[in-house]
Amino acid sequence: MRRLTTAALALALLGSALQACSDDAEPDTTPSGAATSSSQPAEPVSPSTSTAPTDTPSTPARPKGPYDPPGSIFDDGRFLVAYYGSADTGALGVLGETDPATMHRRLTRAAARFERKDQPVQEVFELIVTVADPHPGEDRSFSHDIAKEQVRRYIRAAHRHNALLVLDLQPGRSDFLTVAKRWEWALKDPLVGLALDPEWRMKRGQVPGRVIGSVDADEINEVTRWLVDLQIEHQLPEKLFLLHQFRTDMIERIGMVKRRPSLAMVQHVDGFGTPGQKLDTFHAVARPQKFLMGFKLFYDEDTHLMNSTQVHRIRPKVRFVSFQ
Repeated sequence: MRRLTTAALALALLGSALQACSDDAEPDTTPSGAATSSSQPAEPVSPSTSTAPTDTPSTPARPKGPYDPPGSIFDDGRFLVAYYGSADTGALGVLGETDPATMHRRLTRAAARFERKDQPVQEVFELIVTVADPHPGEDRSFSHDIAKEQVRRYIRAAHRHNALLVLDLQPGRSDFLTVAKRWEWALKDPLVGLALDPEWRMKRGQVPGRVIGSVDADEINEVTRWLVDLQIEHQLPEKLFLLHQFRTDMIERIGMVKRRPSLAMVQHVDGFGTPGQKLDTFHAVARPQKFLMGFKLFYDEDTHLMNSTQVHRIRPKVRFVSFQ
């Protein structure tokens, strides 16, 4: 329930004035000065999982064992660090608290703390481009798109700073494929990937912020098939693809989600709270045989924000972390 309350609050705050931008702190300290954790979490146990088929026979078969896709994004063992949010508002995450250039400097400092001898870091902007709304809007979708020029700003920033950009979708009562197609022009860029957030995928009669949404594997597979076709048509490199989740029922029939060899597919676990609560959520939903693993750190909502050492100790191994 605490997650839902925060989600509703974020929607209510959308459109408010920009929050003041503060200097970065060590990842185990929130910008607002919350207390840090005084102990390290115990080493978790990896859950047993099953693999799923792929329907792209023209590409090489997946190796058995933990999922680690071929391609350029994760090949050298690199660790991805993202700032998450929408443009020109801090209400939905840290990314929008200031302009892309200033935010990149903050992201660089945060990402540096995750670098290890055998793990270079890659910076990522995760930008919410379709935002769920508590009201229906003209198209009755309970969501709206941010301005294209805002997205172009982040595309330019990604190229300027050698970062990746991920377009995050909160579709409301629309479906993910319909919304994704509206961003085809941006996804044609080699540095731009895609994230689906089922929390904001509403069924008929549901309102964002009042209930936690869900999506079925078939809808996810439709989106990834379309994205792969776009890659083929425009000869694009491997793309980052994120699936957000913090409850098992947010992704229905997750075992039927197809793996696409040209996508670096990350299951991004979003639960917040104490380190123990976050790890409980992580172990409840993690499917490491199917996806690379992602993990979110909340500057405001987490109690004792986990630091880079704690995150690197998580098993199954996390390869992507984002700050909200």
